[in-house]
Amino acid sequence: MTFAQLNMNQTLLNAITKGGYSEPTPIQAEAIPHILSGKDMLGSAQTGTGKTAAFALPIIQRLQEMPNVGGRKVPRALVLAPTRELALQIKESFHTYAQNSRVKTTAIYGGVPKRRQIQAIKRGVDVIIATPGRLLDLINMKIFDLNAIEYYVLDEADRMLDMGFIHDVKNITSKLPTPHQTMLFSATLPSSILQLSKTLLNHPIRIEVAKDNTPLDTVNQSIYFVKKSDKAALLKDVLYDATVTSALVFVRTKQGANRLTKSLNDAGIPADAIHGNKSQSQRQQTLKNFKQGKTNILIATDVASRGIDIDALSHVINYDLPESAETYLHRIGRTARAGRLGSSLSFCSPEESHLLKAIQRHIEMTIPVEANHRFKLQRPKSTSQYKTAQQASKTESNDRAKRNKKRAFKHPSKKNKGYKTHARGRR
Repeated sequence: MTFAQLNMNQTLLNAITKGGYSEPTPIQAEAIPHILSGKDMLGSAQTGTGKTAAFALPIIQRLQEMPNVGGRKVPRALVLAPTRELALQIKESFHTYAQNSRVKTTAIYGGVPKRRQIQAIKRGVDVIIATPGRLLDLINMKIFDLNAIEYYVLDEADRMLDMGFIHDVKNITSKLPTPHQTMLFSATLPSSILQLSKTLLNHPIRIEVAKDNTPLDTVNQSIYFVKKSDKAALLKDVLYDATVTSALVFVRTKQGANRLTKSLNDAGIPADAIHGNKSQSQRQQTLKNFKQGKTNILIATDVASRGIDIDALSHVINYDLPESAETYLHRIGRTARAGRLGSSLSFCSPEESHLLKAIQRHIEMTIPVEANHRFKLQRPKSTSQYKTAQQASKTESNDRAKRNKKRAFKHPSKKNKGYKTHARGRR
């Protein structure tokens, strides 16, 4: 199938060709005709399947067919995204596809001054890509309203709910006119998303990308059993491998990202960190350096990594295993883009064995173990077993100390002239 067969107009076909795309991905092929026909949609697809184009292309075409008439442009399409990085990535996609049209797009998000965003909206835009918090700020300031919105997209809805945006989403939705077309996209469809979709969507078309489009078939996975205290040294060994041309390293906390970045830089391995405590300009510069290859190692938390889209990423490294088994698929899906193969390495300490068990149950496979490294640790059967072993070791140490103390008591040093024996029966 081609994009022309999806009834894309010539302006969009030219932009698609210029962008280097030859044929639609499965979710694009399924979603575009239904969105063009005005249907509400519930779409499920993993990261890297082309879902941004699946909603951006038909929205741009519909806006081209019925442009704003007279006066200043008012927002007619609204895309909600959970993070600033994803909002900027979506904006770039809209800009690429709409470059030869009069469709104007802007992104609004927190972490930067409002002034430029307000100016862009007042100049007139057709499409707003926004994070929920900043969008509500500007609406409450009466900078603009949502009375003309015709197309409403919630991208990565599962992540929005995970980040606590459910009340903001409902508040924003309540401000939209009736009728409007709604498209909800989510990598996973837990019960919370299905419940939300019932309140937002009107007789939606449901699209799910087949399982063979997940990273499990294109990513070479491996697990390294290692003590928590040896993880940083193991990572340095891994990064010295010439096959690791670029790596996205996931950690659990912002503080952990900073510590690990410093440790790598001190060892002569250039790395940078991206997380929520960085300013927006710092995060954008970090991403730009990584995309341009100026920095090959990026240490990231899960939330901050949303919006990182690198076709040539060679490795994803789970320095800390994720708390959610579904997050594991999000992470490893960052590699193996654009038809390439990729690799994911996961470090598992004994304390994380329960997380590994949940991941393997979720993906329905056993991840191969990499034992060829100098920090090799026998695979722990369970966290409880590890704790029992720790307790046994501690008990043994305590017993040894008691024996040594008893032995010293019976055999006092000759140098201790003042030592008195308190043997039973003596006075």
